[in-house]
Amino acid sequence: MAYLSMGEAHRRINDYLNRFSDAVSTQDGASLKQLLSLSSNNPAILSLVDALNVFQDANRLIKQSDNDTQFGEILVHLFRAFQSYRVGSFIDSYQAFEKSANAFIQEFRNWDTAWALQALYVIAYEIRVLAERADKELASNGKSPEKLKGAGSFLMKVFGVLAGKGPKRVGALYVTCQLFKVYFKLGTVHLCRSVIRSIETARIFDFEEFPKRDKVTYMYYTGRLEVFNENFPAADHKLSYALRHCNPQSEANIRMILKYLIPVKLSIGILPNDWLLEKYNLVEYKNVVQALKRGDLRLLRHALEEHEDRFLRSGVYLVLEKLELQVYQRLIKKIYIIQKQKDPIKAHQLKLEVIVKALKWLEISMDLDEVECIVAILIYKNLVKGYFAHKSKVVVLSKQDPFPKLNGKPVNS
Repeated sequence: MAYLSMGEAHRRINDYLNRFSDAVSTQDGASLKQLLSLSSNNPAILSLVDALNVFQDANRLIKQSDNDTQFGEILVHLFRAFQSYRVGSFIDSYQAFEKSANAFIQEFRNWDTAWALQALYVIAYEIRVLAERADKELASNGKSPEKLKGAGSFLMKVFGVLAGKGPKRVGALYVTCQLFKVYFKLGTVHLCRSVIRSIETARIFDFEEFPKRDKVTYMYYTGRLEVFNENFPAADHKLSYALRHCNPQSEANIRMILKYLIPVKLSIGILPNDWLLEKYNLVEYKNVVQALKRGDLRLLRHALEEHEDRFLRSGVYLVLEKLELQVYQRLIKKIYIIQKQKDPIKAHQLKLEVIVKALKWLEISMDLDEVECIVAILIYKNLVKGYFAHKSKVVVLSKQDPFPKLNGKPVNS
């Protein structure tokens, strides 16, 4: 940093205070947003931090300013947050920023219109990201990470401020999405339910009036929740909505959506094209799809084992594991097709022994009783139509549509 005189430092601090005051008095949300952006490289903030390090009594300037006195609680703590952030002290920065954010909320309540929503969005985003960094610092110091939980409590307070009948309510979905990110990070996704109920059942909210960006994020996270709950039709609806309305230029976001939508689609019998997996670098699903096409149980298990860590982290491992029943269905269907070519009259009479041999060829060892149990499950779940001739160890397949398609519906539970 070049030498900075006391006079220049004084001027820079006053310049920031004047810009802050002007943004509020003229209700210029875009300018106020930039002045609150802690993690940005905004020259005005970088310049301010240099000045604060030279001029140690910024509090006096705030008190002397006729226009900024009422925002003293916001600015005093905000200045401390800026200084701590720039030297990498994220715990101190978070504590100061949280105090500033709480003071901002008190002022925000008193403003009748929604002009400051963009500034509020920045505060909601910054407090979450800063809390994550502060928790990493706490953990590295051998202390219990607690700041992200605190950020969640603050965001719930903000949600309460926005959940009214006025124009500010359009900001509720953005804050909800920030809350989702907190809860997913903390592993407390059950806390999402109360916020979801408020958004989806409260009469004050019209989902279509929310900004498109926020609707996409909301549908992505609620879609993921439906995946965890194994409610695949709802997950398909929400994630498909997110995909349709996502910015086509945002390939990273599209990939995030597809990472969950593909397992959902597979679960309801819809297979993605290879080009889609290649384009969005989702090749971990390639062998899963091939296994479903071929009826290759060995390939499915190998794919799950190879990418186990990735699938577990995403929370889709159990969803993919349950695809085994569809793979068994495809295997039996292939055996049926081969038999039909050889002996069309007896094709619908399938010996369990033949299925055992096919599995053995795939290096999967099962006896007749185990195979009979698998086929019984397939019949029960309507993946196979037929019945057993127990004495002869034969499954008699229906002559009409012996292998029903899922047609976009999940396997019967």
